[in-house]
Amino acid sequence: MRTEPDSLRLLRGRYIGEAMREQRSKRLTIKAIENLKPQPKPYEVLDGDGLYLTVRPSGTMSFNLRYRFGGQPRNLTIGPAAIGLSEARRLAQEARGKIAQGEDPCAAKSERKAAAVAAVKAAKEPARDSVEAVVTEFIERYAKQKTRDWRETQRLLTKEVVAAWNGRKLSEIDRADVHRLLDAIVDRGAPVGANRTFAQLRKMCRWAVSRGIIERSPCEGVERPADERPRERMLDDGELRLVWGACEKVGWPFGDLTRMLILTGQRRGEVAGMSWDEIDSAARVWTIPAARAKNGREHKVPLSPQAMSILDALPRIGGAYVFTTNGDASVSGFSRGKTRLDAAIKALNGGAALDAWALHDIRRSVASGLARIGVNLPVIERCLNHVSGSFGGIVGVYQRHDFADAMRDAMARWGLHIERLASGEPGSNVVPLRSAAAE
Repeated sequence: MRTEPDSLRLLRGRYIGEAMREQRSKRLTIKAIENLKPQPKPYEVLDGDGLYLTVRPSGTMSFNLRYRFGGQPRNLTIGPAAIGLSEARRLAQEARGKIAQGEDPCAAKSERKAAAVAAVKAAKEPARDSVEAVVTEFIERYAKQKTRDWRETQRLLTKEVVAAWNGRKLSEIDRADVHRLLDAIVDRGAPVGANRTFAQLRKMCRWAVSRGIIERSPCEGVERPADERPRERMLDDGELRLVWGACEKVGWPFGDLTRMLILTGQRRGEVAGMSWDEIDSAARVWTIPAARAKNGREHKVPLSPQAMSILDALPRIGGAYVFTTNGDASVSGFSRGKTRLDAAIKALNGGAALDAWALHDIRRSVASGLARIGVNLPVIERCLNHVSGSFGGIVGVYQRHDFADAMRDAMARWGLHIERLASGEPGSNVVPLRSAAAE
């Protein structure tokens, strides 16, 4: 092997040393960074081993590291110039160490950023098993698809369950929580409301178990919180007259809506959801579609002249719903309307309130009233769209007579009866049935 002369080896070492000193002399310094000025276009100032400083037209500066990974060029943002030159070099050296170990710092940074974004998003969105999320999904995927009175289900779950457990996970709710919730409703004087809330909550929890949202229903082993007796309250003629007079004072929309309850005997939700396209004014018939009828059967309600006079006087708002204040949805807030009715009744009755009554009692009162004026039971049941009683079981399958003429006669007689009650003169049938909306 040929040996390199000492003189040549010395010369080569001197050359390499000078090259390294020259390279070091070109590396960034703190003073050099302070003297850098922005230019119309971004530019770069090298430091060494892939580290450089980017200067932007706005004056902002940041450290970056160029490297290759898997045969592809990469550019890693180390940080703003404010971290300092020493820290930038330390972070760059740390990144180089990871590269040497087969890790791509750019990919790792992207994964961390994606995880942080996902964490923020998850923090803003309720967990799937949060009470409010389960209620929302239950209403959309089950109640709206399977039940006609889903709005009442939504109201109960929102008012009672979400209000009490908002922010909690359904999987963390236990039987003790359910008992406390129901006891609170009973204690405020609403035992029937507690039963209704429990029924919907239990149904929702069973659904959540079937969907794999929770493992076990917290309603298991919990009994209905209150005993119930079927309501038997009926308003006599004197009470109906008071309610009718109170409707005049309350006016639009609840006063007129309650008068339609009295004149038709239909369910509160069916009357409240009445739309103008369901009314055939020429034939004086209101058709409740099967989709809105509680029993799922289309029902044609003959409208008495008294009922038609009320409808003719109502304002048209939005053109769809009969009883609406915004044109977009039917009225709600029945408890407030009932409170106003009760106050008007007391004012008409010398400060005395009626014995406890509910809007649904009107339907029972209409049935009883029709019987008192001589309408036979099968016709009453047809008027009220009952599917039990005279038309239950096998009878309902084969009995297809629609009783249209008998129903029209019954509702006409009932309308005249209410008109006479309102006049205060049982023998008179001349009394204007004005709606507050018509004044």
